[in-house]
Amino acid sequence: MLLAVLVFVVVTALVMGASMAIVRLPGALANRRLAQRLRDVGPVPADAADGASVVRQEDDGPLPVVDRLIAKSGAASALARLIEQSGVRMTPGMFVMLSVGAALAALFLIGVSAKVAFAAPVGAIAAGSLPYLVLAQRRSARIKRFEEQFPEALDLLARALRAGHAFQTALGMVADGLPPPVGPEFKKTFEQQNFGLPLKEALTELTDRVPLLDVRFFVTAVSIQRETGGNLAEILDNLANVVRERFTILRQVRVHTAHGRFTGWVLLALPAALGVALSIISPDHMNTLFTEQLGKTMLVGAAVMQTLGYVWIRKVIRIEV
Repeated sequence: MLLAVLVFVVVTALVMGASMAIVRLPGALANRRLAQRLRDVGPVPADAADGASVVRQEDDGPLPVVDRLIAKSGAASALARLIEQSGVRMTPGMFVMLSVGAALAALFLIGVSAKVAFAAPVGAIAAGSLPYLVLAQRRSARIKRFEEQFPEALDLLARALRAGHAFQTALGMVADGLPPPVGPEFKKTFEQQNFGLPLKEALTELTDRVPLLDVRFFVTAVSIQRETGGNLAEILDNLANVVRERFTILRQVRVHTAHGRFTGWVLLALPAALGVALSIISPDHMNTLFTEQLGKTMLVGAAVMQTLGYVWIRKVIRIEV
């Protein structure tokens, strides 16, 4: 068994290495020809590094073939956007391979050790979805940090405009003066419009990368001001005050709904904890739930009702501000 696994791993590595070489070679030759044509058209800066290219380079994952296959699917753009919003340096192909690897590892380990028939598929699904859950959590935390730092960015923009700087220059000041994630996101916007993208489209890209209502208000205010005129610094000050007041109300809401959140977590964790305790105290009684048809039906019903109860509690305590 071990020898077969080793042979499979070695053959898979050789095939992947050969496919990477075959896929990368035409692209490298094409990039080299394009770089030579660009050098023929205009002079190369003296301070440019050897082999530098003016063409934007996308990060290649460990398996470009997987990236190309994923790019042809409909979910490629959504997955790439999720990775970008989470702030993780990873390609969609790497994410898919990580999910598949985690699922296969869980399927093998649980299948060897567990005695319950459906434990291995359930564990594989849980392990395969773990990278997505981690990305979603990183995305939520990053957007939350952006939302907390956004009023400081608005204040800095307003002060720069009052000092006489152009709006594009003020964007560069925000990009250089604020920490992640606000600084890098404004830096992308500044570089996009600095390299020729219209300011309105660059700001629209910002709303795509940061799906927040406050950012859409900011982009709308800037677009209207550039078309009709007005005091943009005063508008940004008012928007910053509104965002800060909303955060104050949100913290008050979290205090008042803390009991409901705690109740939801307790109700969700109590049956699982009780099941583990009973498995240790009386394993024969718990095995009946996994072997008898009635027990399996009860487990499915309990899981469905627990999920519905948790979702209902979340809906009750979720207050939009």
